Amino acid sequence: MTQWLLDRTFRTASGDEVRWAALGERSAGAPPVVLLHGTPFSSYVWRGIARALAAHHRVYVWDMPGYGASAQRDGQDVSLAAQARVFGELLAHWELDREASRPAVVAHDFGGCVALRAHLLHGARYARLALVDPVALAPWGSPTYRLLGAHPGVFGQLPSELHRALVRAYVSSASRPGLRPEVLDRLVEPWCTDAGQPAFYRQIQQNDQRFTDEIQDRYGELDLPTLICWGAEDTWIPAAKGQELAARIPGARLHLIEGAGHLVQEDAPAELTAALADFLRPGGPATARDGG
Repeated sequence: MTQWLLDRTFRTASGDEVRWAALGERSAGAPPVVLLHGTPFSSYVWRGIARALAAHHRVYVWDMPGYGASAQRDGQDVSLAAQARVFGELLAHWELDREASRPAVVAHDFGGCVALRAHLLHGARYARLALVDPVALAPWGSPTYRLLGAHPGVFGQLPSELHRALVRAYVSSASRPGLRPEVLDRLVEPWCTDAGQPAFYRQIQQNDQRFTDEIQDRYGELDLPTLICWGAEDTWIPAAKGQELAARIPGARLHLIEGAGHLVQEDAPAELTAALADFLRPGGPATARDGG
């Protein structure tokens, strides 16, 4: 299994420990890039792309509170509103909240909502923004997702093997061609500990659509180069949402990735890396053109 270690810790204002790491050299010639994961994943899904981008960028990765290697606890606020606030805290901690050091941000799934909320509601500033199959427009959340979120106490009491089977099936459905067994194991394992089982249902319960409803009418205010990448075979959030989102963001460019499902990082890592590297390079494309 590919080693992926977040070797640094940040304590949030609410007291949670967030694990993070930085790849690549910190220098004037290595512009900063921050990668945000979605649910129910972790920064592990960015491992290959982060290493590739680190050849020319200083790359920051982190596991959001309640996910991956970061803290999980009873009563924890892991809502999209809370994650956006934590993201702002981290940008300050990394000294990326200054005009001269504004990062490019690449955000997948509900990480897209986190990045958008931090920018539109909390004043976070980015040099560029790439959204990968983001949670950004209503409606979202499958019937299964809503069922799990409506009854966290019930599902949290499932026998461990039934819970593990449920999580494996759910995570597997994010991939169009299917996940390699070792990757699936790595993504599932954090949710199968004593703390992880209730945390899995807690984060679904708290991921309410109101957090995108509050901002989706403001996407026309975005005034920065924006790339939207979307798995053409995404069954979690259909590619039509990508077209709708691109139409709402001035100058946004849509890149469809054929054969990929929702978890594009695993389904088509080479194509996604190429699209991101092109967008992130100094002087890279900044305005809309026909999507791929």
